Amino acid sequence: MSMRPAMTNIPNTLRIRNALENAIVQGVYAPGARLDPEALEREFDVSRTPIREALHQLEASGLVRVVPKRGTFVTEWSPEELAERFEVMAEIEATCGRLAARRILDSEMTALEAAHDACRQRAEAGDVEGYYTRNSEFHHCIYRATHNAFLEREASRLHAMLQPYRRMQLQVRNRMGRSYAEHDAVVMAISAGDADAAARALRDHVIVQGDRFHDLIAALRQV
Repeated sequence: MSMRPAMTNIPNTLRIRNALENAIVQGVYAPGARLDPEALEREFDVSRTPIREALHQLEASGLVRVVPKRGTFVTEWSPEELAERFEVMAEIEATCGRLAARRILDSEMTALEAAHDACRQRAEAGDVEGYYTRNSEFHHCIYRATHNAFLEREASRLHAMLQPYRRMQLQVRNRMGRSYAEHDAVVMAISAGDADAAARALRDHVIVQGDRFHDLIAALRQV
């Protein structure tokens, strides 16, 4: 299946980088997968230069790793590295929740509630892939509601880095339903303007510890 975007007015490097980033976060390339530059040249019908530049940009964002004499691979972390990143993500999301509870506009609250309802519909349908997409929209609604552009960018960057793993989490039995229930607590806290409750709810939602961590590692071993 081709990932080639229809838009032709975007410079090649950005076009390729965006397509590859989407493919990685959507699970087309699993953590640890090798990205073959020659295959990508054929896929995007370009020379090696924009492919190389796009891969360098993805390396800078943390989505891929370049291993000398071996090639470029989708970033795969050890259990310890993964736990560290989820710990940082949990604190960033907590900060986003705290600020959103204080700063969210009515229009942004409406968008957050709509994203939450879309998650409910996908959860009730048992649609993991659909829920995964709506879940990302839900979190980005919160990032925007912080009205802190730097924080929004950093949260979005780490969110993208962890997306392949968050997607795998949803494959764990009953995780989708629990995720939606956790979203509910987040929405209620933000709607009430309770900054501490919003921060706590988002931290608890994102942090991966105990059984949840073992479930994630088990899912990774099945890839």
